[in-house]
Amino acid sequence: MIRVLIAEDQALLLGALAALLRMEPDFEVVGMARDGQQALALSGTLAPDIVLTDIEMPLMTGLELACALAEAGSPARVVIVTTFARAGYLRRAMSAGVRGYLLKDAPDDALAAAIRSVHAGGRAIAPELALESWSGGEDPLSERERQVLRLAGEGKSSGEIARLVFLSEGTVRNYLSEAISKLNAGNRVEAFRLARDAGWL
Repeated sequence: MIRVLIAEDQALLLGALAALLRMEPDFEVVGMARDGQQALALSGTLAPDIVLTDIEMPLMTGLELACALAEAGSPARVVIVTTFARAGYLRRAMSAGVRGYLLKDAPDDALAAAIRSVHAGGRAIAPELALESWSGGEDPLSERERQVLRLAGEGKSSGEIARLVFLSEGTVRNYLSEAISKLNAGNRVEAFRLARDAGWL
């Protein structure tokens, strides 16, 4: 049996994915999480073979989850299922050790086939993204710049961001200024939009 942990913040979709995978004779859904932090904690206790995750989730994104699992030495292989067909996301996913990257509008049988392929040691990348990943520019942002820009895009002030990421307010402003400069943006809102659209957040 292939043990699968699903991480998805939309309850309806989480239930639908679980129901879909439970129809497969060789899959066992061992756990479901509503955010990346919960998925990380569950992966330590449930020992899944596959972590099936969305990208944009509260508390910890699917990409951050993949990095955290790799840093923890988890043997679980990560498959991302997302609505975001962005080359920047795919490149970041590959560098985080993600083995599968599919779009949510993929056929049902494509998801099961991808999970089996990744479990067997292969990769499963949506073909339309595999080509697109070589187009577009390189991600210019550092991890800290990405972190503070994402929070700024959520409407948080520099002071709020500073408290959340344990930095001084001046350091947060410096990171935001660097990100704005690298993206040739006029302000933090425009920088967030540009980075999000490129798949760098």
